[in-house]
Amino acid sequence: MASIFDSPVYQIANAQYDRVCDWLDVAQDVRERTRNPKRALVLRIPVKMDDGRVESFEGYRVQHHLALGPTKGGIRFHPDVTLGETAALAMWMSWKCALAGLPYGGAKGGVACDPHAMSRGEIERLTRRYTTELIPFIGPKMDIPAPDVGTGEQHMAWIMDTYSIAMGRGEPGVVTGKPVILGGTVGRREATGRGVAFLVNRAMDLLKIRAEGATAALQGFGNVGSQAALTLAASGVKIIAVEDHTGGVHRAAGLDVRALLDHATATGGVAGFSGGDVLDSGAVFSLSCDVLIPAALEAQITGKNAPGLRCKILAEAANGPTTACGDEVLRNSDIFLIPDILCNVGGVTVSYFEWVQNEQNFSWSEIEINDRLYRILEKAFQDVLNFSKKHGLGMRDAALAIGISKVLEAKRLRGLFP
Repeated sequence: MASIFDSPVYQIANAQYDRVCDWLDVAQDVRERTRNPKRALVLRIPVKMDDGRVESFEGYRVQHHLALGPTKGGIRFHPDVTLGETAALAMWMSWKCALAGLPYGGAKGGVACDPHAMSRGEIERLTRRYTTELIPFIGPKMDIPAPDVGTGEQHMAWIMDTYSIAMGRGEPGVVTGKPVILGGTVGRREATGRGVAFLVNRAMDLLKIRAEGATAALQGFGNVGSQAALTLAASGVKIIAVEDHTGGVHRAAGLDVRALLDHATATGGVAGFSGGDVLDSGAVFSLSCDVLIPAALEAQITGKNAPGLRCKILAEAANGPTTACGDEVLRNSDIFLIPDILCNVGGVTVSYFEWVQNEQNFSWSEIEINDRLYRILEKAFQDVLNFSKKHGLGMRDAALAIGISKVLEAKRLRGLFP
């Protein structure tokens, strides 16, 4: 393991990688060449704040591999962003894109900052300066960023504008997740959550759980969690609990998800919602429910709380929500796991559609987008399920084995440049 990337999250990603590479019998030199990022940038980003002082932020961009095409991955604005976390997320993105058959390597970026404590002007200046530092390393044929935690359509618009000014021409394909009017695609904002809901429904079909009257609990109620909840509720699933960074709410008869989303949008979180009872922090993991959806940050399901999970399906909407110790517990349980690199692949899939439309200067309808999305999700789900059954592996190891094998094969075929 490269010491500059060492962090708890990077250790989770490496533990998963090594376990699958042991099963695949990957040679050590090939293993190390595939594990470590192709390129990692550490940036110092000075920003003039509204009060006149200059604050210096640390930013990152990690490109994991280029064997299958340009790299692809989100940009995260969060106080806890580190180089190690960014490298882990880039690695997971590599396996995710390969699993879904997308022509990308994995990438990730971020800035260690608290966007909730910054004005819109400060965030715009930070975003544009960060983009300027990245210009030699990003582009429609090189590395295509997208939104992640703490960023959204507006940030992507600023990145596109900054990059286009530097290039002297419009370059909408440099990012995905843009506003539709600037070359974004319909359905991108909802794609990850819709994908989670689609796969949850497929798992319920497999386990013969009727959606009508089934129960689900969520940790995290940002874009992904809220869209998954709305989509599941529309199919008849009762959302009985939601927890986010502000607090939690529980109602056994089912929450009004639309009203909860309106409340969270207006107040910044689910705390204080009057349509349910207060839920203590972390209690969502011990609730009895059909479906549990961690949709927040990494390392939430651990060796301590995993034995107390009382769900039938665990749908990992977040990246890396389960630690190595938590994963050991899950592998010895009866919980049906939809692993993160499968569960949240809907976002990058529709980002791929957006990129293709930008390259073609042609747009698709939302019906076409969703149809293409669900076809890819269905194939990926069946591929993982069949691989799992054929080789006696858990769903996570099966998904990783498919993704890692594709990257290894691409590297083998391309060879090692002298």
